[in-house]
Amino acid sequence: MPSVRSQRGLDWLTFFAADVQTGFGPFIAVYLVAQGWNEAQLGLALSLGTLTAMAGQVPAGIAVDASPNKRMAALLALVAIAASAVLLALWPSTWPVMASEVLHGVASAVLVPAMAAISLAMVGRHALSRRLGRNGRYASLGNASAAGLLGLAGAYISPASVFWLTAALVVPAIIALQSIQAKDLEERVRRSRTRGSGEGGLKRLLLKPSVVIFAAVCCLFTAANAAMLPLSGAQVTQQSGSYANLVVAGGLIASQIMVAVISPGISRLADERGRRMVLLGGLAVVPLRGALLALLDGQWVVLAAQALDGINAAVFVILVPLIASDLTRGTNRFNLCMGIFGLAVGIGGTLSTTVAGAVATWVGPSIAFAGLGVTGLLAFLLVLFWMPETKDGAEDD
Repeated sequence: MPSVRSQRGLDWLTFFAADVQTGFGPFIAVYLVAQGWNEAQLGLALSLGTLTAMAGQVPAGIAVDASPNKRMAALLALVAIAASAVLLALWPSTWPVMASEVLHGVASAVLVPAMAAISLAMVGRHALSRRLGRNGRYASLGNASAAGLLGLAGAYISPASVFWLTAALVVPAIIALQSIQAKDLEERVRRSRTRGSGEGGLKRLLLKPSVVIFAAVCCLFTAANAAMLPLSGAQVTQQSGSYANLVVAGGLIASQIMVAVISPGISRLADERGRRMVLLGGLAVVPLRGALLALLDGQWVVLAAQALDGINAAVFVILVPLIASDLTRGTNRFNLCMGIFGLAVGIGGTLSTTVAGAVATWVGPSIAFAGLGVTGLLAFLLVLFWMPETKDGAEDD
């Protein structure tokens, strides 16, 4: 059993890492639109960060699998995120913003699998779903608190203050990381490294139908989801000016309250009823959000759509690492599988922000939101007709 200190350390690491990542969400859209950027320019900048994260997913997964020190990988990623936030705050012009997005993309590619690896090493596969539900709750609380704090700072101090605060929040994240005791991770890390690749090497993983299908689901889901809040945030900025930060923050808080409430229940359902049913429930919400944003307008619509996004977020935060664990049981390729899914997410995110941003600029936001909703429906149908259940046969390590 891991120590209480390590369990609490992981709780607070999850909380503050979510704080830090919140600063790179829709607040970037509000910040850059206020600096005179249009939707197409914004989509290009966001897509560059997504492309960088996408390109780094598989190498980062391989590196984290091979590393005996998962905590050091997380530490380096947190420091890089702080640096990218400072760069964005100081120079909101084209090249510094692009550099910041690249640095943040690389750091995110490492941080996500590193934290998943720490969770798996701490509790093992048998207890992973419960740990992921706990992580989801703390991450949502971190996102909600950061959204409120950053929203107030952006509205009443300056838009750039959002990113100074983001950099400052890295400090408690590092303190929490250091409170995780190495002895609570070392045994499972050592055992996983002695397994080698087994049947989970890159080529074999890519030949597994379940891996390919779920990667396609991740791609379609993110293609439908990634651009919704930035586009709605840009619309609200044009309507509400500096108070758009408060509207965006309210949407994030509504979403994260939903995640905090339902994450433990989702982790239990994933164990009791299987991954596939939970995944279908989460994906069914995406077309509904697209329809809301396409057909209706106003600040309250953005808040309602973001509250629904909490269902999507909770499902994917828990199921992506859980399904990766299912598909790599008995191997040392958990983070490689996470990298494959992360690559799919990156492709979807790039398509989402680039294409939807261009459509919103040249055709209109309503058409862009409708297209995003249809893409989400395709992800739902893919799971309904082709995605197999992955839970059966799961083993503890």
